[in-house]
Amino acid sequence: MSYDTRAEYKDGMAFDVDLGGHDLRVDAGTDHGGRNYGPTPRSMMLAALSGCTGMDVVAILRKMQMPYDSFAIEVRADSADQHPHVYTAVTVRYLFSGQKVEREKVEKAVTLSLDRYCPVAATLRHTARIDYEIVINQ
Repeated sequence: MSYDTRAEYKDGMAFDVDLGGHDLRVDAGTDHGGRNYGPTPRSMMLAALSGCTGMDVVAILRKMQMPYDSFAIEVRADSADQHPHVYTAVTVRYLFSGQKVEREKVEKAVTLSLDRYCPVAATLRHTARIDYEIVINQ
C-alpha cells in the first residue's frame, strides 16, 4: 500500500498540502517565521495519532457491541531538547461517558489499537514511549 501527498509552497512557512483530495494548510507559528495559518507538521502527528487510534477503538468497540454516549481523545507529548526535537513521551487520554461503558472492553480496544493496529502509534514508538489513560464518566 502506498500513499501520495503534494505540498505546494505559499509564503512565509506555509504550504498547501493535498492529501488524496483533501486540502490542508500547514504553517509554523509566528515565533518560527510563519503566520500560524494552519497546524504545524508536528501537531498534525498528534492529530494523526488521535484519529488513528480513535478509529480503531470505535471499530473494535462496535464489534464488541459496547455502547457509549460520548468518546474523545486528548494527546500530550514531550519532545527532546536537541534537534530534531523528536517526541520522546506521548500520553493518550481516552475519555468515555455512558452508563454501559465497560472498562475491560475499553482497555482491550485501546491496547489492541496501540499495540497492533494503529500504524501512527507504531511509527511514533520508534522515538517515544506511548502511555495511555482511560477516563470513564458514568
